[in-house]
Amino acid sequence: MQARDLMESDVKTVSSDDDVAAVFKKFARYEFSGFPVVDDADRVVGVVTESDLVDLFEPDDETLWIPIGLPPFVDTLTYQVKPPWADLDLGVDMVRNADKPISDVMSTGVATVTPDTDVNEVLDLLAGDDPDINRVPVVDGDDRIVGIIARQDVVRAFRDKRLS
Repeated sequence: MQARDLMESDVKTVSSDDDVAAVFKKFARYEFSGFPVVDDADRVVGVVTESDLVDLFEPDDETLWIPIGLPPFVDTLTYQVKPPWADLDLGVDMVRNADKPISDVMSTGVATVTPDTDVNEVLDLLAGDDPDINRVPVVDGDDRIVGIIARQDVVRAFRDKRLS
């Protein structure tokens, strides 16, 4: 079995020029947790996931420094502050980040395979040590996307083979 036997060839992608607002709309339209990001020649240049977009709304610094004592404040206490989602002003964050290009948010260095890649190599990627690999773009010799393999595609293929 090879990657071509597992892949979905109707791949939904986003462009590296798309902004965050356009990608949010695409996540709302399709039941995917991530999209390959392609350039103008359909070459894979990254992946954007729901988690990448959620990260736009989480504070970078969750540490609150509280000085104790009189100046020159020789001691401080550190508290972790994690505001609940209800306390975040997502509307303001959305407006602030809506025009940001997806290339600023996406992950680069994407693991890809070719249509001729053996299923064992695909399994190694999807079940390997990197928990962030949930889908593997399938590319041709010029790194143009021709398909995608998600974990559920592999499970479905093995189920179907077992039942046949």
